[in-house]
Amino acid sequence: MILVTGGAGFIGSNFIRDWLAQCDEPVLNVDCLTYAGNLGNLASLNDDPRHVFVRTDIGDTAMIRQLLQQYQPRAIVHLAAESHVDRAIDGPTPFIATNINGTFSLLRAAHSYWEHLPKTAKAAFRFLQVSTDEVYGALAPEKPPFTETHAYAPNNPYSASKAAADHLVRAYAQTYGLPTLTTISANNYGPCQFPEKLIPLMIVNALAGEPLPVYGDGQQRRDWLYVGDHCAAIRQVLEKGRVGETYNIGGGNEQANLEVVQALCEMLDERIPREGDVSYAALITMVQDRSGHDRRYAINAEKIQHELGWKPVRTFEAGIRSTVEWYIDNQAWVGSVQSRTQLGLFNNLGANS
Repeated sequence: MILVTGGAGFIGSNFIRDWLAQCDEPVLNVDCLTYAGNLGNLASLNDDPRHVFVRTDIGDTAMIRQLLQQYQPRAIVHLAAESHVDRAIDGPTPFIATNINGTFSLLRAAHSYWEHLPKTAKAAFRFLQVSTDEVYGALAPEKPPFTETHAYAPNNPYSASKAAADHLVRAYAQTYGLPTLTTISANNYGPCQFPEKLIPLMIVNALAGEPLPVYGDGQQRRDWLYVGDHCAAIRQVLEKGRVGETYNIGGGNEQANLEVVQALCEMLDERIPREGDVSYAALITMVQDRSGHDRRYAINAEKIQHELGWKPVRTFEAGIRSTVEWYIDNQAWVGSVQSRTQLGLFNNLGANS
């Protein structure tokens, strides 16, 4: 069995569904179900005994220790995190609590558990930290993409909290010998992403005839990674990654935010034309840029490709088309998350990545 934290969230739920589609090894899913955690993302596993869900906070060290002893997982895939930059700017406290203190608590429990494992199980155990390219900070237009040796330089409370968590993971590896792995991924997109992030927000607002708010000049550039490709990379790192190493995971799809929104509008124009054939692009609204908005991220994923044989299989066009189709076909899911969360705020936010 493996333990996945944050398994009811966007990446976590995709990872668990993909994992159980690939193998029969059970998953212990630990999630405290904050606003972005949704068991509806895992509805297809409702009757699957391989999926064990426990609602708890990773900061509850006693509970995590109890679960580790009860289920004896061979690995922890740590995906639980607060991740929305705008929310971190407005109120950073939950980001410190979950991303830093929560990771620290999880590491304490994992280290205690690992130390007392039998020799063979101890050697096989892994703690995999899933991080973000935002820890590297902004990348100048003329600079090559981030490699794993790039210095950390986070510029907002969210990325700073993730950087702190990564440093704690490294410290537990260096000081205590905990067998850790770290992955740093580009911007994810795909099914079940909460509609506060750029791509789902644009699709949901467009279908509702609402403005499509884009920050500043819309030229903030990001590397876009389809979530299914990310899940495959995590599986590969867990299986073959060298203990103590960091692996960048990129999609090779660097695009400006405005370009992404325009592409979404074109696809929606084809799929569900608006009355009078007016393009969805007419809804694009440029809004004031947010504080500390990094202009560019880009990932060099050569290490994972050369060492572990992973590379993304989805082109940006194929991934974005399937994502558009998913949100069109799953408007009941959108309605359910909207009914649980006050989304009116998001119409006043710019397109975030």
